[in-house]
Amino acid sequence: MASLQKRYAIVGTGGRAIFFYTAIAKDYAATSCVVGLCDTNNTRMKYANSKLESMGHAAAPTFAASEFDRMVAETKPDEVIVTTIDRTHNIYIVRAMELGCNVITEKPMTIDVPRTLEIFNAVERTGKQVRVTFNYRYAPHNTKVAELLRSGAIGQVTSVHFEWMLNTNHGADYFRRWHRDKRNSGGLLVHKSTHHFDLVNFWLKTRPSTVYAQGDLRFYGRENAERRGVPASAMYTRAHNSEAAAKDPFALHMANNEQLKTMYLDAEHEDAYYRDQSVFSDGISIEDTMNLLVRYRNGAVLTYSLTAYAPWEGFRVSFNGTGGRLEMEVVENSYVNSGGDQAAEGSIESRTLLLRPLLGKPQEIEIPAGVGAHGGGDTVLLNDLFGEKPETDEYMRAASHVDGALSILTGIAANKSIATGQVINVDDILKI
Repeated sequence: MASLQKRYAIVGTGGRAIFFYTAIAKDYAATSCVVGLCDTNNTRMKYANSKLESMGHAAAPTFAASEFDRMVAETKPDEVIVTTIDRTHNIYIVRAMELGCNVITEKPMTIDVPRTLEIFNAVERTGKQVRVTFNYRYAPHNTKVAELLRSGAIGQVTSVHFEWMLNTNHGADYFRRWHRDKRNSGGLLVHKSTHHFDLVNFWLKTRPSTVYAQGDLRFYGRENAERRGVPASAMYTRAHNSEAAAKDPFALHMANNEQLKTMYLDAEHEDAYYRDQSVFSDGISIEDTMNLLVRYRNGAVLTYSLTAYAPWEGFRVSFNGTGGRLEMEVVENSYVNSGGDQAAEGSIESRTLLLRPLLGKPQEIEIPAGVGAHGGGDTVLLNDLFGEKPETDEYMRAASHVDGALSILTGIAANKSIATGQVINVDDILKI
């Protein structure tokens, strides 16, 4: 390994980890290397090493979750990449900093206020840094919106309407796996919407003040299926070896996908984690239909909705300002996490950006082309993380632990609002 390579250890080798370790091995071998893998599941670590070796990277030493400290001591990483389930992010973020490492963490940074405070205290105590990988900030269309708003193209922003649709391929996937339990993920308002709330914070350069929310499980889950007349004979717990699942368009058949089979089906004997649970089974504690009203410190108001069973994938966002209106629609190609080609994740089918100046003619704004997944955001983010000399970023897209906290606070406040029926003052939850 070259002496100038930065050393990375990865904890959590599931679907999202592939994004990081394949980029390091394939595109950033001159600047970076993977020196250790840590997980609760040895089968998945073996798969990660097979992927690394297929791209010419040496296999990395593997460590059980209980051996995290030993991994850091023996492999001496400069940074630890955290891609475990959401509820354990704080454990590894805090411990990595205590052991002298900076941290790159997948979103959401964590899922509640106590865990957030643990991270803030560790940053203050150790002086180490936490980066949250908000790839949507880096997508060219989202960066273009930031550029237009900051140029004053529509004056002062007074209100935002933001509608996000997850379709019955991608959206359903959150209801098959560990995300379906709110104790693991904080629900979609924390796990998924953290992207969207971060974008609003980033676009408007502000932070949330008050949140009111409503949310329900209206489509997925056994009770909803029964209400729609799905017969009991069609109900099943998981898809594998289920005759009922053979006729279910929502079923995930891992045996038919080499990557899913190797990472999850063949790994079940170690941890009994079932990646292919029925989206119409019991045990789902997250919402699939969510609506928010958020006021920001700068006075702007956001109306937001997230639907996890839409017939198309993507979003519409509109900004009203004292000097006009900005409208964007982005249609994304859907995907199943770990289900195939990474470059297809969140790739763009179409996107339009329309500027409507007050008392002027509408103008369609040209959006720079993006290369790679998530509308081109992944490529730019990875270069920012692992590139030899990252360019100075005038948009300041790199997200810190403070950005990570501000994005999840909207979702945490929304969860509390749903539970209580009250408007939630964000500073009453956590004042940053």
